[in-house]
Amino acid sequence: MAKPITKIDEPIFTEKEKQDQTLEKVLQDLSENADGIKETIKLLQELHESGILGAINNLVEAKEIVAKIAVGQLLRPPVTNAVNNAMEAAGVLTELNPEMTKKLVGGLSKGLQKAEEGFQLNKKVSVFDLVKLMRDPDVNRVMRFSLDLLKGLGEGLKGQSK
Repeated sequence: MAKPITKIDEPIFTEKEKQDQTLEKVLQDLSENADGIKETIKLLQELHESGILGAINNLVEAKEIVAKIAVGQLLRPPVTNAVNNAMEAAGVLTELNPEMTKKLVGGLSKGLQKAEEGFQLNKKVSVFDLVKLMRDPDVNRVMRFSLDLLKGLGEGLKGQSK
């Protein structure tokens, strides 16, 4: 009876055989993806003819210089102020009640529509019209809201100035 096989010897390829296998795999991949490769070559040719490819190559070659310029621009006070303001605004937005925000945006949209209609009429407003409008529940609601908003804004500004 023969001895059981306990070790399988892996075939050892020469450098030339490895290169041939790699080349065969590349050729197989090329033949399987011929349409995509043709499109890629066409795209590269278009980028080359338009000068974009050269610009990208120059940009990549000058990556350290470009990075220094980009970082320098990002550290300018107007940019850091914008980032700080955006972060502060995001913080404020997290404190707002979404339902109230939805109502405000809806009211603003409706108000802009009404304003456009009134603008098209090009009609003058008299003092009597203003007094009459103060009795309108919708106008009164906005006036009360605006006054409360001004009051809260003033209180907030008073706290910030100390």
